[in-house]
Amino acid sequence: MFQPANAPPLAGVRVVDLSRVLAGPYATMTLADLGADVVKIEHPAGGDETRAWGPPFAGGESAYFLSVNRSKRSVALDLKDPEGRELALELCARAEVVIENFRPGSAARLGLDYEAVRQLRPDVVYCTISGFGLREPTDRAGYDFTVQAESGLMAITGELNGEPMKFGVAIVDILTGLNAVTAILAALHRRDLTGEGDLVEVSLLDSAFAALVNVGANALLTGEEPQRYGNAHPSIVPYQPFRAVDGWIAVAAANDGLYARLCTAIERPDLAADERYATNEARVLNREPLIAELEAVFVGRSADEWERLLLAAGVPAGKIRGVGEALRTGQARTRRVDHPTGGTVELVGPPFELKSANLGAWTPPPLLGQHTAEVLRELGVDDERLASLEERGVIARSAA
Repeated sequence: MFQPANAPPLAGVRVVDLSRVLAGPYATMTLADLGADVVKIEHPAGGDETRAWGPPFAGGESAYFLSVNRSKRSVALDLKDPEGRELALELCARAEVVIENFRPGSAARLGLDYEAVRQLRPDVVYCTISGFGLREPTDRAGYDFTVQAESGLMAITGELNGEPMKFGVAIVDILTGLNAVTAILAALHRRDLTGEGDLVEVSLLDSAFAALVNVGANALLTGEEPQRYGNAHPSIVPYQPFRAVDGWIAVAAANDGLYARLCTAIERPDLAADERYATNEARVLNREPLIAELEAVFVGRSADEWERLLLAAGVPAGKIRGVGEALRTGQARTRRVDHPTGGTVELVGPPFELKSANLGAWTPPPLLGQHTAEVLRELGVDDERLASLEERGVIARSAA
């Protein structure tokens, strides 16, 4: 496929997004960030339920929805209506990629599963996202919260003597979305080489298991249940926050050299010379007395002072900031974009850049049905049929 200079790598790739909530929309937003034309199909009555997950709201849309749906086109289409399903299937047949996260079995009942789409588009890359994959019972709904519980992630998160704790964001959904993107891009590459499409299957549970990394390996190796360490690390010391006069400072002395620099920076060279703390293995075994010594030091200065001192010494460290404070420091890539209802919305942008392409032209998340007429006209649907479909509630169009 010919692409002009500086075009995003997925320019010309059509993605039909049949997903909702977070894992699927996060995946399709990432594909849109890379230049794909993402058509988000939503039910005319309310659309993606995250539109209403608030407050806060901006222009009637929740911050939750705005965070994962930039640079997409919205088509409001009733998939329970035969004509709506027919139009959706036609859209899928014209797409390189289709993504769905219906409850298992629903896509087949709607006639929008991989086999149905493949009959019309043999080289389609079709991605299905589920909670538990093919595990029994196969029709079980998957939610990030319950998967964090069942995967072990919640058991290793939280204070040592506290209760199990979920992550502050739906981390399994986000990882699942990223895993879906990785597999989709690999399938597209293979299709370019062989001309063959593929079925990509990603589950929240498998993504959560993969995210256990070293903790999962430790459990398999030892046969013991890993314990919670709060903000500390099971295998590296010191690797945790310390209270300062006015806040907290996170310190990551991940090897013996960094630990020695830390001791110099805090003017405690004796802690580096002490054989109880000379190696990381020794520090792990003598965690409690060392941490007590460090806590007594760090409480003597401000978090900003410690950050300057430690960074100057080459020790990885950072002041613990609130979300708003962190975003306002200028370190986050945020941008104000026009909202279809008027005014502007500030959003966090893509987490990557490409030297070869301009990825800067992203658009605000769409209103429900904002592009219904535009996209269906691309299928050859004329104004008379659009009016009939709208009158019967098969489609919806926004006023934007």
